Amino acid sequence: MKQQRIAVLGAGSWGTALAQVLAENGHQVTLWGNNEAQINEINQQHTNKRYLPELVLPTSIKAEYDLARAIEQTDAILFVVPTKAIRSVAKNVAALLTHQPQIIHASKGLEQVTHTRISQILEQEIPTNKRQEIIVLSGPSHAEEVSRRDITTITAASVNEAAATYVQALFMNDYFRIYTNPDVIGVETGAALKNIIAIGAGALVGLGFGDDAKAAIMTRGLAEISRLGVAMGADPLTFIGLSGVGDLIVTCTSVHSRNWRAGHLLGQGHSLDEVLDNMGMVVEGVSTTKAAKELASELGVEMPITETIYDVLYEGKDIQVALREIMLRDGKIENEFSIEE
Repeated sequence: MKQQRIAVLGAGSWGTALAQVLAENGHQVTLWGNNEAQINEINQQHTNKRYLPELVLPTSIKAEYDLARAIEQTDAILFVVPTKAIRSVAKNVAALLTHQPQIIHASKGLEQVTHTRISQILEQEIPTNKRQEIIVLSGPSHAEEVSRRDITTITAASVNEAAATYVQALFMNDYFRIYTNPDVIGVETGAALKNIIAIGAGALVGLGFGDDAKAAIMTRGLAEISRLGVAMGADPLTFIGLSGVGDLIVTCTSVHSRNWRAGHLLGQGHSLDEVLDNMGMVVEGVSTTKAAKELASELGVEMPITETIYDVLYEGKDIQVALREIMLRDGKIENEFSIEE
């Protein structure tokens, strides 16, 4: 693929790691952020120590504080900002665009109140006359591991096959492999909801439980993710792929996962406020739990693990009581795939 000009919006850990992949693939990369000191550090020292302290970035990456300059004459714009910031950043991008780049996002969540998926927000805020296609980049990946070139495989999802193939070619190299998938709903749903289950998985470890409990919450969590995703229009097969079970495994088993670490602290007895203060970065699973619980209620989908985590996070329920109650629910049939359980 010939050199492309890419703006990466979001200079956190994941945006920085993806900028590195693109730069190492020979593309012209601008990394945009809203912290001027951080931007200066990237440009002058080629580091981003708050998020990836061990990483030395390619000198070809240019960091930019001015959004207009960052997106000027780009072939593609990659959104890697927190879910709560997607709409406002997209509005600003739309107001500044004078050409039609591809729009990619690598964020994971559901918008509060509206329960909107991220690609839908981008569709709403960036008119078709100011962009080409919208592609989702998602799957089992930690910025810390990608930045040290560990082998990683993720998914590029778009209803437009050519657009997904474009992103595949943009990112793929000998340590970062991309598969394409037409199921945008499934890929985005799996990406968002696995963060909820990761909070629960971390909490179980914090409470002192072992591998049996881990297997239980991941397996039954995947059933919940699949039920809600299918109710939203997803292909059920997506959830046994990279952005389903793959992302669930990596997020529920690794100390790199902010959601797992947040759950672990909750299991150890810390309050939610203490946990969020300790993390210092966005824990997407907390807000996604609320959105998913509300959306499941609207669609008539039973999600007992999600509801239990919601009760702990938002209703102040004692975590030990919540665990006992979910374990003592009425018996169910395992091998079902219906929206109602």
